[in-house]
Amino acid sequence: MKNWWQYTFPQGQKKVIITDSQGYPVEIAYGEKGTGKPLFLLHGIGSWSYNWRYLIEPLSQYCRVICFDAKGFGFSEKPLYRQETTGHQVIELQRIITALCDEPVAILAESLGALIALAFAQEYPQLVSRLAIINVPVFTKRLPHWGMSVLAQTPLELIEVIDKLRLSYLFAPLIREIMANERRSVLFDPSILTEEDIFWITYPYIQFRGTFFKVAQELQIAAREIENCRNNIPNWLSKIQNNLVNIDCPTLIMWGEQDTWFPVEHGKKLHQKLLNSQFQILTNCHHDASSGAAHRIGCNTIEFLRNTNFF
Repeated sequence: MKNWWQYTFPQGQKKVIITDSQGYPVEIAYGEKGTGKPLFLLHGIGSWSYNWRYLIEPLSQYCRVICFDAKGFGFSEKPLYRQETTGHQVIELQRIITALCDEPVAILAESLGALIALAFAQEYPQLVSRLAIINVPVFTKRLPHWGMSVLAQTPLELIEVIDKLRLSYLFAPLIREIMANERRSVLFDPSILTEEDIFWITYPYIQFRGTFFKVAQELQIAAREIENCRNNIPNWLSKIQNNLVNIDCPTLIMWGEQDTWFPVEHGKKLHQKLLNSQFQILTNCHHDASSGAAHRIGCNTIEFLRNTNFF
């Protein structure tokens, strides 16, 4: 199997070391392609840079595309912290962006990555010039999948043991089959998922210790935030919701019409809250839009950036 990083990016996989929200140095994997204004791609929970595989090349024709794996995901370092700061991704995104760029950036983000992008635009408006966000869990009332709920309720000590014993490596064929079935379930056309896709989507879970731990940890944080939001207890999710009106950079909202995780009505509501936003429905598209509707996302994003004078 060819090296995806080398095949996709002129300089292959690169590394940048940042200080994370806990104050520790952490190594972040990223790739970049193209020249011009910087466009960062943010993946969702459980994913990594590979999810943007169809969009890196077309977008790089217009700008400098920077695609990174968030801390704990993909090929980035996976520190095993029992405690993690809510909203740590926003702090770490700021440090990644300032380490790699010296000007405001555009952000294209999906799912949890899109929620992080909204929070980032609120906290660091001077660093964001454009936002393009897809299927954002900003108004969700629950974790959208039963498997997420199971991981959110599993003690991290148990997940850590599973990771240390490399059980995912020992049961690699089963892991690939389970994850392939789950990925197909969020594609409008499941047949587009190839064997190569399955290999790379599951690769970090099988090859690197700490991936399952990190996913479980993030899901536990998400579950807690959703629960606090429902019970009107001060929380990070409500803070993002309440400050949406303060985001004034041009924003493109795209939403899969068949997204059963976060229904399209959430996208329409978000559009109403963001005064400087456009809204586009992606027909024949489930939650995994970056794979299932890549061509339309690419065209929409390029048109949006062009019309808002990004390049």
